[in-house]
Amino acid sequence: MITTPSTTSLPIPVIVAGATGKMGRETIKAIAKSPDLVLIGATGRKHVGEDIGEVVGCGELEIPVTSDLEILLAQGAQEKQLAVMVDFTHPSLVYDHIRSSIAYGVRPVIGTTGLSASQLQELAAFADKASTGCLIAPNFSIGMVLLQQAAIAAARYFDHVEIIELHHNQKADAPSGTAMQTAQMLAELGQTFNTSNAPETEHIAGARGALMAENIRLHSVRLPGLIAHQEVIFGAVGETYRLKHDTSDRSCYMAGVLLSIRKVIHLKHLIYGMEKLL
Repeated sequence: MITTPSTTSLPIPVIVAGATGKMGRETIKAIAKSPDLVLIGATGRKHVGEDIGEVVGCGELEIPVTSDLEILLAQGAQEKQLAVMVDFTHPSLVYDHIRSSIAYGVRPVIGTTGLSASQLQELAAFADKASTGCLIAPNFSIGMVLLQQAAIAAARYFDHVEIIELHHNQKADAPSGTAMQTAQMLAELGQTFNTSNAPETEHIAGARGALMAENIRLHSVRLPGLIAHQEVIFGAVGETYRLKHDTSDRSCYMAGVLLSIRKVIHLKHLIYGMEKLL
């Protein structure tokens, strides 16, 4: 039986899965600078056995990179303070990582996208049964949360909208979880968009992008040189209204990641979307 430590003023123990990737490296550096957090483990496919602090360039942390997440979760379950696992790995791994983390009583904070709707439902039920907090966030940027809120406000006045998301060419899933979440948020308003468009024929399949709920089109671009970008374009007779968010450095996500770590230990269920913490 897993015991639940009380949430005290002790530093929050944190495990980072995918610590040697681009987002994982930023997360390690942010945790190392935060006195209320303590890194207790790091996993990665590369640099196994090396000190993760030296790998990411923030100095020795005495935490070796390992490929065995299970051992770290078992360690996290024994901590006096509730532990958190931050995951920036791969869509093919993240479902099992969340299940294992919840099973050990370690609170997951998930930045890896690619989970299906059915997987999210299963994980939500599992988290509820375990009374274990879990945060799955397609995007940790405060600016993106504000863009989505602005899009919801604009949708009350525009009947036509399309979404374009642009990412680096190493991103494993498309469309991005953030763009799909934006489309879902608009669809939940209960209106159907783009109904007066002329009948269309795609001479090349996919030319008009993916068709989401409530007739919202979503387009994905993958190119080197990009990080993460999204544009929501509303149209009406005689005008367009564009909302755009650009990422120039992955450090912009760290305020959201740290906030999520601090909040998730107080949750008893799964939350999808960082905006629900703000």
